[in-house]
Amino acid sequence: MKFFNTAGPVNKSIHYKIDPLKRLDTEEILMLIEQQKYFILHAPRQTGKTSCLLALRDYLNKGSDYYCVYANFEAGQAARNDIHDGISSILSELHARISDTLNIKIPFTVNEIIESNSANNALNAYLNNICKLLDKPFILFIDEIDALVGDTLISVLRQLRSGYDTRPTLFPQSVILCGVRDIKDYRIHRSDDDIITGGSCFNIKSESLSLGNFSEQDVRTLYAEHTKETGQQFDDACFPLIMQYTGGQPWLVNALGYEVTFKMKENRDRSVVITADMLNQAKENLILSRATHLDQLADKLKEDRVRHVIEPMLTGDDSDASFDDNEYCVDLGLIKKSDRGYIISNDIYKEVMPRELTTMIQNGFMAKFQPEWINPDATLNVHKLMTMFQQFWRENSDIWSAKIAGYNEAAPHLVFQGFLQWVSNGQGLIEREYGLGRSRADLYLRWKYTKGEQRIVFELKMRTERDNSSKKFEKIKNDGLRQISQYADLCGADEAHLIIFDRRPSIDWKNKLYIDNTKQNKLNISIWGM
Repeated sequence: MKFFNTAGPVNKSIHYKIDPLKRLDTEEILMLIEQQKYFILHAPRQTGKTSCLLALRDYLNKGSDYYCVYANFEAGQAARNDIHDGISSILSELHARISDTLNIKIPFTVNEIIESNSANNALNAYLNNICKLLDKPFILFIDEIDALVGDTLISVLRQLRSGYDTRPTLFPQSVILCGVRDIKDYRIHRSDDDIITGGSCFNIKSESLSLGNFSEQDVRTLYAEHTKETGQQFDDACFPLIMQYTGGQPWLVNALGYEVTFKMKENRDRSVVITADMLNQAKENLILSRATHLDQLADKLKEDRVRHVIEPMLTGDDSDASFDDNEYCVDLGLIKKSDRGYIISNDIYKEVMPRELTTMIQNGFMAKFQPEWINPDATLNVHKLMTMFQQFWRENSDIWSAKIAGYNEAAPHLVFQGFLQWVSNGQGLIEREYGLGRSRADLYLRWKYTKGEQRIVFELKMRTERDNSSKKFEKIKNDGLRQISQYADLCGADEAHLIIFDRRPSIDWKNKLYIDNTKQNKLNISIWGM
């Protein structure tokens, strides 16, 4: 039986798959190899890099021009700045891979190489000796290169560079370095606390290639494998939704497919047609599961380079992040370029980011609130809900803002989103819309009750010391009213609430907290001061 793959490289005997070679620009890569180039292949985690490299290795080895070996250098990560241990681990991995892949007996051991060379020359010497054994040029694919740390990484890059001029007879004709980031984004901390960049110690790189996400046609092809295997059908409305939820990110596409067809027990009956509603439930299940991929995403949010990019997106402010930091987040798969500038890569990531940053806050709400905002007819009493949050924010804003490490500017937005997420708790669905330079953060709550669905939109704005004048405040308010009325019209919302967080330390709470009601384009809007 085959199934959707959510862990490790694709195994064609048990996994549904897209042909890995079709995901690469194989013609471009073969040209670079023929030209004896050393180059980078980078893409976010769990996008299929390893599967593509293994398929390309097998393709090359079936031909008559080259010997090709894939090796994972992650084994050297634990050594960090201990070059001797790091290079020893790497050579052991390389030795085993060459022996197994090429089915040859190597007439020297790793220990012999280590003992007769310094650690800073052992990799170079080893590759030199391997190339002398072979009767065809040697191609080397190095995976997880950016898992290496500090002096070990520097040593590997410099040894590859030092043997470059002896290729292809005494050194690999072509080397592909594969990792999450382009080499220019490596920030290598040496044992002496100096920091250098990857490009400065590997200036022989000719190209940086990236591996893209699935297209909608790729998703249809992958899911058709499940239909072919089991007979289970997918409603056609599923596929645009899968792209919206995942952005075509390969792990997310596979994980969503696995969740909806295997983990949701009711759908193991293969006569059940998979619908858009089922996919929505699968998406929620996936987010709540905190799978490894999503945990890794949350961990990245702690990095300063990432925070500088993501925090303004959460608030809608203009960003002062550098171009390199934005591109770093693109390489990590967190954001993407669009006609509106940089935006979060997909709907699942939009959900995960604020949820992960406010997990502790959501747990804290359980001790503070009882759900007294449900009306007898099961609708949501938003006025009561907002009044309770208003008092909560007055009592706890400083405490909770301090607990969202690093995201101080976005703290009000995140705390409110965490609160709303806790309130919805399976009965409501929250949709988020945010991006750089929008001066806004839109939230859309769809609350399900017995007779239908409430549609409620929230617009979050901020007032700071630079907006102290009444004229600037009126602009903030009027912009918010215009924006929320447009957003409400787009969503077909029944209710609209404009929330203005006053972050001026000189203003006391009795002047920060208020509620006003107004109309904009015939829409009733409540304005909440916080």
